[in-house]
Amino acid sequence: MPEPAADWFVDFRDVWLAYNDELLQQNQFAVEAIDLKVRQGEFIAIVGSSGCGKSTFMKLATGLKMPSRGRILIDGQSVTGPLKISGMAFQASTLLPWRTTLDNVLLPLEIVEPYRSNFKTRRKEYEERASALLQKVGLGGYEDKFPWQLSGGMQQRASICRALIHEPKMLLLDEPFGALDAFTREELWCILRDLWTDQKFNVILVTHDLRESVFLADTVYVMSKSPGRFVVKRDIDLPRPRDLELTYTPEFTDIVHELRGHIGALRQSPQRPLFPTDSHEQKAS
Repeated sequence: MPEPAADWFVDFRDVWLAYNDELLQQNQFAVEAIDLKVRQGEFIAIVGSSGCGKSTFMKLATGLKMPSRGRILIDGQSVTGPLKISGMAFQASTLLPWRTTLDNVLLPLEIVEPYRSNFKTRRKEYEERASALLQKVGLGGYEDKFPWQLSGGMQQRASICRALIHEPKMLLLDEPFGALDAFTREELWCILRDLWTDQKFNVILVTHDLRESVFLADTVYVMSKSPGRFVVKRDIDLPRPRDLELTYTPEFTDIVHELRGHIGALRQSPQRPLFPTDSHEQKAS
């Protein structure tokens, strides 16, 4: 029996996207037949080869692109434009070089309602909120530093704080740690894990790093080569809280190898089964 729509925070219903009318007439889609249902507070990761449509999916999830076919609901509402309830962080931190760390983090509160209208009168309160968030990610004391005075990892921490400062219900991360060294990347995994554990916002993470996806996510989706569609759903049944030591266990590495095998098979074959079924991979509801 299908679960009621109210149970789903993210609900993609047979979503297809062609980037313009000419491509639509030629049935050339960037993503196709996307059916995805995500519960409140769930952390999902999307993996796949370059060019498969992962970033296109993110544009749909944020309302930056409207589907050519199908319907998207977020938090029970149809998506008709850019979402105010989401925050985003990318591989490049995109911090403004002329603003301090604190002012970069405050930026969404200056431009997103209802915070914008109250920004001048409540600035001190907002600054305290930003400082507390920076403290959580290990950037206490760096509020007055400029981006060029921060390492790459520190810039990404500030970028994540900026994405969360307006307390969004959903955080979208597009390869946020891809440009960092392995040690910094793992440190940021743990920071993101702790922020999500505390606040339980929804997370959609796009990544090429299979270890990252298995360590952080409740569910990993594998996307086929273009036109992208979800072909594997893998529930990550590893206990939480997860520590980095888990990444060296056979249980963890078996899942990583399994996902790598799916991606390798997709590169070799035009066949794209939709959510193959076994004890772990289940067809989407």
